[in-house]
Amino acid sequence: MEDLPSAFDVTQTAKRRRENMDDKAKDLKDSGDSANNSLISEIGRDLSMECLARCARVDYGKILMVNRSFKSVILSGDELYKLRRKLGIIEYWVYFSCNRAEWEAFDTVGRQYRGLPPIPASECFKCCDMESLAVGTELLVFGREVQSLTVYKYSVVTDSWVDGVTPNTPRCLFASGSLGEIAIVAGGCDSEGKILGSAEMYDSNKGMWRALPSLNTPRKSCSGVVMDERFYAIGGIGLGEKSVDSEAGNPKVLTSGEVFDMKTNLWVEIPNMLPGHIVEGVDEYSHAAMKSPPLLAVVKNELYAAYHEEMLLKKYNKSMNVWTTIGRLPENASSTNGWGLAFRGCGDLLIVIGGPQAMNYGFLEINAWEPKEGPPEWTLLSRKDSKSFVYNCAIMGC
Repeated sequence: MEDLPSAFDVTQTAKRRRENMDDKAKDLKDSGDSANNSLISEIGRDLSMECLARCARVDYGKILMVNRSFKSVILSGDELYKLRRKLGIIEYWVYFSCNRAEWEAFDTVGRQYRGLPPIPASECFKCCDMESLAVGTELLVFGREVQSLTVYKYSVVTDSWVDGVTPNTPRCLFASGSLGEIAIVAGGCDSEGKILGSAEMYDSNKGMWRALPSLNTPRKSCSGVVMDERFYAIGGIGLGEKSVDSEAGNPKVLTSGEVFDMKTNLWVEIPNMLPGHIVEGVDEYSHAAMKSPPLLAVVKNELYAAYHEEMLLKKYNKSMNVWTTIGRLPENASSTNGWGLAFRGCGDLLIVIGGPQAMNYGFLEINAWEPKEGPPEWTLLSRKDSKSFVYNCAIMGC
């Protein structure tokens, strides 16, 4: 019969195991801290980068603590996220705000929330209306300071806010859309309320705006989407013919859309692309002024609209220029004239964020559907208590 190990032997064995583990950890740290910057020296830098690119974004916060080389690669961000895009590895996260200057992100795969640092903005900015768009690894939030319109930029890479670059023509209530690392804004109105027809493109790699040809029809409160690698500005409010009472022209509801081809650098108007609603007893402009901009989203290069009044989901036929009802919105997708309801394309998913709000109670649901033949079958991704509706929402894919 073999003798049982003594307490001393057990202690020594455990000590040796800890030392071996410490040596392995040190080897990994040393390999990452070495001058050749190979990350994991046994497989070389290229394979190390590909392994890192295939990791989930949510894990980068842990991986950067392994050693200085991993930390440097993750916090610099450019090389890593460009490689992810090249390999076709894109995760879509939902960024939304239910409390003005406070934002949070939702990972649709892991179904996890993550709070963002508060925007370092003035009380004026926090109290005014804001708009947002996501481009590359940046979230841009447009708003107003005391004397001018301004932009704040959040970086996924650094997890921090800085002052963003203001468009050449500052604006609000504009159409916007992004494709990879570029974004386009069009229309809207300036700080004096003048309806704009100008358009601009933002390059997130360079942090610069450049002017594009102007819209055929100036418009505000319009919606923007990117479909088939072309940018659309749809609906909104424009100016009608001049009158005795208004030299600028009376406000007019627009049912047209315009599409910008990035290859030809031209806008083409699409008449009657988004037929308006007529409410008995309310003139068309007053009704449109109360409502949110059109709730539009693109998934797999198909355009969808949320008709919040009837709680219907419609799909656009590009060749026929008509809309077809395909089903209903989620049961709890409530809103106030369309305000407070987020409707977005999120990779291969159509996302609806909203919920009922009462004086002392409310909740927020995130519902998703991957479009296919037949009516939508919504999947509840998350529900949580919320006493405020959704002010802003943007989808970032990186």
